[in-house]
Amino acid sequence: MKRILSSILCGVLITGLLGGCGGETGNVGANAAGTAENESVTEETQQKGEPQVIRIWHDGDEAIMETIAEEVNNILADDMVSVQFEKKTGLTDQLQLYGTDEVNGPDMYFYAHDSLGTFAEMGILAPITDLITEKDEGYLLPMTVEAGTYQGIQYMLPVYYETLLFIYNQDLWEGEVPDTTDGLYDYMTAHTDTEAGTYAVLNQHSTAYNVAPFINGFGGYIINENAKPGLNDAATIEAITYNQKFAALQADGDYNTINTLFLEQKAAAIIGGPWLISGINEAGIHYGIKSLSEFTLPNGEKLAPYSGIQGVGVLKYAVENKKDAVSKVLLALCDESVGVALAQKANCAPANQQSYADTDVVDNEMIMAMRETAETAQPMPNIPEMSVMWGPAESLLAAVNKSGEDVQTAAETYQKEAETAIADMH
Repeated sequence: MKRILSSILCGVLITGLLGGCGGETGNVGANAAGTAENESVTEETQQKGEPQVIRIWHDGDEAIMETIAEEVNNILADDMVSVQFEKKTGLTDQLQLYGTDEVNGPDMYFYAHDSLGTFAEMGILAPITDLITEKDEGYLLPMTVEAGTYQGIQYMLPVYYETLLFIYNQDLWEGEVPDTTDGLYDYMTAHTDTEAGTYAVLNQHSTAYNVAPFINGFGGYIINENAKPGLNDAATIEAITYNQKFAALQADGDYNTINTLFLEQKAAAIIGGPWLISGINEAGIHYGIKSLSEFTLPNGEKLAPYSGIQGVGVLKYAVENKKDAVSKVLLALCDESVGVALAQKANCAPANQQSYADTDVVDNEMIMAMRETAETAQPMPNIPEMSVMWGPAESLLAAVNKSGEDVQTAAETYQKEAETAIADMH
């Protein structure tokens, strides 16, 4: 998700990571009977023996959608139901336009969870619990279900997720990776030469998403479920103060700078997400992975990174017209085989806990590290107000880590800025 954060700061929502601005479309996963007509198909159609196609808009990776479509359509092969994924760049804007248009809009959408509050406030979504039962979701990781819940109502069915990880170069790292953040700091002190441009551990020290593991672990928060900013919260200040000494031993740079340093083997480790792995493999780096949940803070708690969850939401008019078919699609998405296929083909960490019993999944070091991290990870807040919090939070971190400002004073300044931004938003 550091790709994510670049988009966060440019877009209206953090979910801009999945979007752009435009209206290109593409279809994935429709069978021969499920052609691209835009008219609504009712339950009566299925009763006549004709197949129903559930149209799902997305703004993500086509290969991932193809994997999901293939698995779901195989599961539903005897039910006269299939899914058809359609690429829609700028999905938030598209749903604002077509979220109440049953003729031209989708039946479901597939997107990151942090947009959920915005869509829910638009009044276009149906509760997932109207379509499947709690028992049907019994094997989903609690953290992922929480991510799909807004104001006590679950509007999204989680499918997979991602978190930050500790990724290290096994040819450069000396000895065992510590199990405490204090031990990690000691290692950094002994193995960092900032003047020579060589580092023990790299992290985007003034990017809120990357500092969130410390903030959450100390019990602080960027914003809570009641839309109250927490930049001046005592625990948040304690976490930022603690992170400050790590920042002094890390390179000052954006995602590309930090990533390049690691790929050029000028650093022994990097805190980043699964999106880094393809580049690391191309660079021929012999890497290892440790879950951030394995690092204990001075307060006895574990690092607790944010997690981004991908899943599906259902449009209200789809429930009115295709409730049985939509329910079958949701049940198919709950199947462990979908998670296994995503892990095997796309390195995605499944939301379904049963998927982790598969041998291929067990053998995937990165996915199993994210599974462990899910025990302490916190879903990024899915409330609309989160979209205006990244600016003040990162300004605070930059003021402290780059300009040497007093943490308490800076926290008060940017807390007020955040409160003003939220008031203006409302």
